[in-house]
Formats: sequence, C-alpha cells, structure tokens
Amino acid sequence: MKKSISLSFLIISFFINVSFGQVKKAHPYLFFTRERIEILQKRIKTDTSIANNWQEVLKEADLALTRSDARNKVDYLSLAYLMTRDIKYADKVKEVLKTLCAKPTWSNAEMLARIPAWTSDLKTAEDCWTVAIGFDAIYDLLSKEERKVIVEGLVKNGIKPALNDWVMGNNRIHTLNSMGHNWWSACVGMAGVASLAIMTDYPEASEWVDKISVSFQEWHQFNGDELHFKPKTMDSKGGMYESINYAAFGISEYLFFRLAHQNTLPDKPQPVIEGLEKIADFFINASYPRDGMLYSLNFGDGHINTAGERPLKLLWALGYQNKRYLWYINQVAKFQHREGLFVNTPLGLVYHPDMSKIPAQPDLPASQIYEDIDWAMMRNSWEKNATMLGVKSGFTWNHSHADANSFILFHKGEPIIKDAGNSWYGSKEYPEYFFQSQAHNVVTFNGKAQPKEQQYNGSPLRGELSELMDAGKMKYLLANGTGPTSTVFSRNFRHFLWVDKVILIIDDVKAYETGKYEWLLHPGGESKKVGGDISITSKKSSVLVRPLFPETLVQTGFNHDFPEKMVLNELSGPKEEDVKSKETYYGFAYPEEIKQTKFITAIILKDSVNDMNLPQIERLKGENMQGVRIRHNGKITEVFLNLMADGRIMHLNTHNNLNGWETDAYLLGVSFPENKKTDKAEDVSDFFVGYGSYIRKDGQLLFNSLSKLFLISNRENGRQDLLLQGQPLINAEFFVSPKTGKFFLNHQEAKPALKDQKWQIHIGK
Repeated sequence: MKKSISLSFLIISFFINVSFGQVKKAHPYLFFTRERIEILQKRIKTDTSIANNWQEVLKEADLALTRSDARNKVDYLSLAYLMTRDIKYADKVKEVLKTLCAKPTWSNAEMLARIPAWTSDLKTAEDCWTVAIGFDAIYDLLSKEERKVIVEGLVKNGIKPALNDWVMGNNRIHTLNSMGHNWWSACVGMAGVASLAIMTDYPEASEWVDKISVSFQEWHQFNGDELHFKPKTMDSKGGMYESINYAAFGISEYLFFRLAHQNTLPDKPQPVIEGLEKIADFFINASYPRDGMLYSLNFGDGHINTAGERPLKLLWALGYQNKRYLWYINQVAKFQHREGLFVNTPLGLVYHPDMSKIPAQPDLPASQIYEDIDWAMMRNSWEKNATMLGVKSGFTWNHSHADANSFILFHKGEPIIKDAGNSWYGSKEYPEYFFQSQAHNVVTFNGKAQPKEQQYNGSPLRGELSELMDAGKMKYLLANGTGPTSTVFSRNFRHFLWVDKVILIIDDVKAYETGKYEWLLHPGGESKKVGGDISITSKKSSVLVRPLFPETLVQTGFNHDFPEKMVLNELSGPKEEDVKSKETYYGFAYPEEIKQTKFITAIILKDSVNDMNLPQIERLKGENMQGVRIRHNGKITEVFLNLMADGRIMHLNTHNNLNGWETDAYLLGVSFPENKKTDKAEDVSDFFVGYGSYIRKDGQLLFNSLSKLFLISNRENGRQDLLLQGQPLINAEFFVSPKTGKFFLNHQEAKPALKDQKWQIHIGK
C-alpha cells in the first residue's frame, strides 16, 4: 500500500513538473546558481581584483550580522553563506525571512488608504525580492514547516497583491496606460522572481510565471495612448523617456525576472522581445565619459551620476554580449549611484564579465537621435572629457519634466550648461520649480512656456526632434517645442548648428499676442558677465555664451544708455542638493513687447580656461535676413537666417538673396578659406542647408530639389561628403568640384552619376 501511494505521488509530482515545461531543479537556481558560485570561487583564486571585491562583500555581510534589521543586506548574507557555508549567515537570512513573512501586510499605509486600495507597491516589490533571494539561497536548511510559512507569507503579502493589482483581470486596478512605467516592471517583475523562487513548493506559481512573462511583452511593446497622452514604453532604438535613472531601474526589474527565468527554466523559451540589445546602446549614447565617474544626461528626474551599468550587466548575463558594453561598465565607479550592480555588490560580483578585452571606445556614431522619445546627443569625440550636447523635446509625463527644447552641454569633463535637476518629490520646490520650464534652458514668453498642469495631466501635444546630421566639424539638429508650449507659442522652433568651436542656437518663436521673451540659461559653474558674454567656468571647462539676436547684451555696465539692448536678468532657484539654498541662473530678456522674434545665441567652446584662440563672431543684417560670420583659424563660416522662410505667409515663395546666394532656404551656411577674397562656389568647403530647395550663385545652379531638404556638404582633400535628407523620395542635383575623386552620400561611399558638373542624386523608391 505504501509503495502504491509513493508511486502515485511520484507520478503526480512528475505530471506537475512536466506539465509546466520544467524539470524540478535544486535550489539555489535564481541568481546564485551552483555554476555561478563555482565560477566565482575559481576567479577569486586567479584574479586579485575579484578577490578584493569578494572581501568587500564578505565584510558587508559580517556587518549585517550585527544589525537588528538586515533586510537590505539579504543578498550579501546569502552569497556569504553559499560561498563559505558558514551557518551564521543563513541563520540571519532565516531571521529576516521569518520576520517579514509574519507581517500582516507589506503595503504602506498611504497606498492602502487610496480608493481603491493599492496593495502592491515598490515596497512590496522590494520585499518580494528579499524573500526570494534568501529563500532560494538557504532552501536546503529550512524545515518543511519553515518553508511553508515563508512561501505562504510571500504569496499572501507579495505575489498575490502584485498579481491582483497589476496583472490579473479579476482584481486588477492598474493599466499600462496609467502606470505602465517603472512601477509596473518593478511590481510585476519582482512578483515574477518570487514566483520562480517558490515553484518547487507552490505548483500554481508556474502559471503566474507564464502570465508575467507574456505580460512583459505587452509592457515592452506598449505603443502609447492618445486619450491619456502616455508615451510608448520604449523607443524603437531602445530609449526610455522616464530619465536615465528610471529607465535603468525599470528595465532592470524586467531583466532580473528574465535572467531568473532563464536560470530556472533554461529549456523553456521566453517570449521574444525584439530589440533588447538596443537598450544598452541607449545608455551608452546618453553617457559622457570623463576623468572620474561616468556622467549621464540628467533630463527629468535623473541624476548626473546615474548610470545604466545594471541593465548592461544583466543583458550580458542573458547572452547579449557586445564588447562596447564592457567599455561602458568599465567607466562606472563603485557606488556612484544607489542602484548599480557594482563589482563589490553580490550580484554585481557574481555576474561581473571578463574585462580583459575592453575596447578603447564604443563602436557607435558620435551623434544619435531617439525620435520616439525625442532625445538627441551630439559629440565631437568618444574620448574622455570631450564635448557633448544633449537635447530633449518629446513628452511631459511622470518623471519627464516640462523641458521641451531644453539642452545640456558637457565640455572638458563638466556639465558646463546644466539642467537644474530635481529634488525630493514631497518638497514644494519640486512641483513649483524643478519640474517646470523655468528650471530648464528654454525660451519663455511673459515668464511662461509649458503649462504647470502638464505635471499632472501630461502634454497633449509632444515636442519633436528631427533632421539630425553629423558631418564631423559641422552638426545640425531641429527641435520643435510648439506642441507642449502651444498655450503660449504658435511657433517654437530651436535649431542647433555646431560649427567647430561654436554652437549656434537659433530660436524662432511666435506668440498669440505681444509680450516679453526671455532666453533662460542655467550655468554649470562659476558664471559672470564679461562684456557681451556670460562666461561659465568649472575646473578645466569654460565656455562663453553670447546673445547675438534680437540684440546683444550691453558691453559695459551702463544699461540705461542702451535701452534697445538685451536685458540680463539674474534669477534664482533652489539648488538640487540643498533646496533651501539658492543658485543663480540667467534670463536674456528682450526689452520690447513683441509678438514674434528670432534669437541667435552663440556658445563658444574654449579649449582651456585661458584659451585666447577664440573665434571672431560678427552679426550680419540685411533685408529679411539675420546672420553671423565666424572667423577662426583661417576659415570663414557665414550662416544666414532667411526671414522670408519662417512661415509668415503660407503660400508665398521664400526666395531671398543672402549676401549673393540666391536661395529659398530657411537656413544657409557656407564655409570658405579666409584668404579668398570672394566666396565663389568652387572655394566653398562646407555647405549647410536647413530646409531649402535650391542654391544659385552668380547664375550658377549649385543645388536643386523640388522639395525643401536638409543637407551638409563637406569637400576636403579631393573627397566629397554629402548628407541629404528631409523626404522619403529625393531627386536632387548638387554641384561638385572637378577635383573631387571620392564621393560619399549619407556616410556610404557612392558612385555618382554626373551631369554638367552636378551630382545627380536619387534617394528612395
């Protein structure tokens, strides 16, 4: 009879395990697997760095033994036990688990007081993680009754509240449309890790794992929401709109689940999620390598120290192994932010890649645009302490601020023009200042840009970035912030044109009524007015910010003698790290009340604090034209803004003569040697066209297209590089010098069809 019962039990157990596509696996299997522990033990014997970091982990575990509450150190204690088999670490883990699972709830009072009550939040997710890690590590030391108590507590307080609130239809209160950001992945992902941990003791957990796995596919592919103004979860290139901080957190919570699933059920395929590897490149592209810790673009509720090395390490562990990930991981300093998988943390140590083949630089373009979330980055090099310009438009939602068209400039290792940052969400400074337009480098009208209500309602119309072009010494980006600011502006375009040591920012703004415009600047160092410039210096980094149009600053201190000049307003806002203290930022204010205007502002990049080899910049003015002339190192670059092309009359053509160049282009730039007395076409080394269909000079056709396009052309040493974009179908012609021997179109070598000394270009089908 006993044999019959035993046989029946074995058959039932086999059926349960096989029916869920798995073979029962011995603990630990989530992260600290036997294979990983063996690999780490071997590395400690041969790698001094790994050995030293292991000692740091062990020291932290020893300190945790003395704490009354060691919940946030269970991973240290668990790894210490598995590596040493010293029972004292396991006993401490057991103490934490039994205490947690004896509690009536893991939810906090504020969430439970909501209607309907939120029974699952980030705290319950954290406790799911803690219990899952500890339970998996000391499983063999637990009695049957102890396992039962822990599993039941984990299910009651952690897993079921998460499934009920976030996933299952019978009780669910949240949707991807409202809460499909980092909270969703954290609450659901950690419930998934916890479900994997108890599969050997709770058969229903297998169904939960499958449901969660499929649900994450929906989370990742969520395409946005018209009625609620919610952005899509992921950019098609791998970016996430919530800031580097929350992108790293939210994505990692899913990757933890995916890795635990892969370790636990290696033979069971997970849903295919296209483009996971692109996520890593987003963090790399948004990074700024420098001497010292790696910096990142800190738009929104991010922090400059935040990095994405945790998702990159998890992707590496999942098999997405590109060597540029090693480059990125190597740039991150230990504990430079709170949520990393640093090599001196338990999981960071166990999953630390072999770093013996780190590339010198990532094999990525210097500039990148994420058009679904409207972030862009332009840099002059991947070398440390280079110059990087980050620009954001896009959405205002949750952790994404009211910062359409704002920018951040890193130069010589420092954020020399910065984002004001953020503060504790409960502080009055966060909603009143840090989230709002005033905390960003934008243009305001009568002190306003985006409505304050967008913090709670989102922006119904997104801002957009487009037309990124990087030709090395010349780069361009178009930002359109009209949508998010449309309660104030009927036109709000910002153009970034980077020419050698000068970044020109051209703002084309129009309101519905007359009023006063102001150009906001947040310096990232010591700043002062020097003549017509604002000088900003931080350590080895220094730039000059020079307003050129609609007027310049007064060169002297006698503002009352020049009432037509720009007014420099010294404004103050709370400091990010200490909101009770104030810091200065600036407003370049035009003194007259007007309805429409153009700002042209030059940022001059200094090679050193005492750099005297600076470009000379002149203002150019003509009928229906504004412009600048830049002289530097034997080269002249002239940039013209065609005022006929600013959309003032819809159907009229925009033909203009810009210093001898006949064109309908909105923006035109030409570079030529300073020693040439005239700017003849054959002498021009660089052309830039922003939204134009033709260029003619002295009766000679140089560029022709039926539609207005964007282009940058560079001719040097017998090589012609042309970037041309703006329409899906392009038939164009472009002047080439007879001395040209090599041709490149949009970074690809081309064999041009030539006719009458013009390159006949066809793009599209």
